[in-house]
Amino acid sequence: MQSTRVTKQAEIRVEDLKPLPRSFYEPSAKVVAPKLIGHYLIRRTESGFAGGPIVETEAYVENDPACHAFCGPTKRNQVMFGEPGYAYVYLIYGFYYCFNAVCKPPGKGEAVLVRAIEPVFGVEYMRGNREVDDERNLTSGPGKLCKALEIERGLDGVDLTDATSELFVCENPDLKGWWKTHGPMVTTTRIGLTKAADWPLRWYAEKHPHVSKRAKRPMAEKTLKPNS
Repeated sequence: MQSTRVTKQAEIRVEDLKPLPRSFYEPSAKVVAPKLIGHYLIRRTESGFAGGPIVETEAYVENDPACHAFCGPTKRNQVMFGEPGYAYVYLIYGFYYCFNAVCKPPGKGEAVLVRAIEPVFGVEYMRGNREVDDERNLTSGPGKLCKALEIERGLDGVDLTDATSELFVCENPDLKGWWKTHGPMVTTTRIGLTKAADWPLRWYAEKHPHVSKRAKRPMAEKTLKPNS
């Protein structure tokens, strides 16, 4: 398999990383989404840890017709209306799962979709779950990363701020250096939407090889709905 890994696992130990605090997720998803890039999404497995730095995200906010919470709480999206810093996992097309981090105080219904990560920890585990010829395709998409990390509906509601959880997000202790290598940040529109398709709520690290899809050109921030 061709490898495009740019973060060396030997340089980092998951055990030395600290989960991002719940306060990190309290702002709007459009604030949290770009700030999540570069931090580590970690999956606890029977054989150890798997995951890597987040390289691409999308925000889904209040008054956003593309957001699952737009029409209010349901059985599927109830986690979105709870405390920030929890996982919201849902099934699309009857086959693929998507992982999100809930944002804002209870009752607001916002979340960040993690679209891509760089596979750094537990790469063999991820390859076993999702066989690909080119490592760039292993976790470069929301459905791809969920299959590689075995993120399914059973992880919906998991506390992302708890290092004992099956799924959590850790702070990158060298975030500035990471961005120096992989930046700048690109702001563009979200992917695969028919509603609010022109809202610039997707972000990624421009020079990172594991981004799912690159914009033809970066966009300036647009004015969103007043309460978003």
